Amino acid sequence: MLAILKKEINTFFSSPIGYLVIALFLLLNGLFLWVFKGDFNILDYGFSDLSSFFLIAPWILLFLIPSVTMRSFSDEKKQGTMELLLTKPLSNLEIVLGKYFGAVILIIIALLPTLLYVYTVYQLGSPKGNLDAGSTMGSYFGLLFLVASYTAIGVFASTISENQIVAFLIAVSLCFLFYIGFEGIADFISSPFFEQLGMSYHFKSMSRGVLDTRDIIYFVSVTVFFISLTKSNFK
Repeated sequence: MLAILKKEINTFFSSPIGYLVIALFLLLNGLFLWVFKGDFNILDYGFSDLSSFFLIAPWILLFLIPSVTMRSFSDEKKQGTMELLLTKPLSNLEIVLGKYFGAVILIIIALLPTLLYVYTVYQLGSPKGNLDAGSTMGSYFGLLFLVASYTAIGVFASTISENQIVAFLIAVSLCFLFYIGFEGIADFISSPFFEQLGMSYHFKSMSRGVLDTRDIIYFVSVTVFFISLTKSNFK
């Protein structure tokens, strides 16, 4: 598994893909949070918190993560290297996990520079340090679980088609459904049950600074479910 993981990381950073993903994520967040006038601008918001960042980041990641994972298996199929991959002394699960964790690590690297936002808002607070640390930490944990689930969905989508664009569109559609789609269905039929099936519900719950085991179990279940589907589809 480590060999596949290292291969994925090297592939990301031996081409512009890894640098482009990190730069694009930071650029989009930076523009919305610090430059563009509007509801997301922290300087215009008037409060020393990062709620704007945690509101917009899931939407940016919804498109960014599928763009990273779309090549995971579709590229192997298109180039005819899938058979070569299967000859390696690795189980299907190890191959899937290697590609999965490679993508997760890339996104986490993209998230690390956003810790500067925490320091900046901490310094801008009046008085200095007037920042809800519990809510911020909970939101970051929620974002990590969201990344884990999005990536599992993206890797699964890449096994469906050898066309990377098709894989990207399938991943975006599934991520959209799981993040906000169930909430829309719940509003339409007035059912709180469907709302709890959505990632947005559990992400918002963690953003309050309370790490409820139900939220953690939900994200872990979604991640394991799609990794299992990927393994089954990979056979």
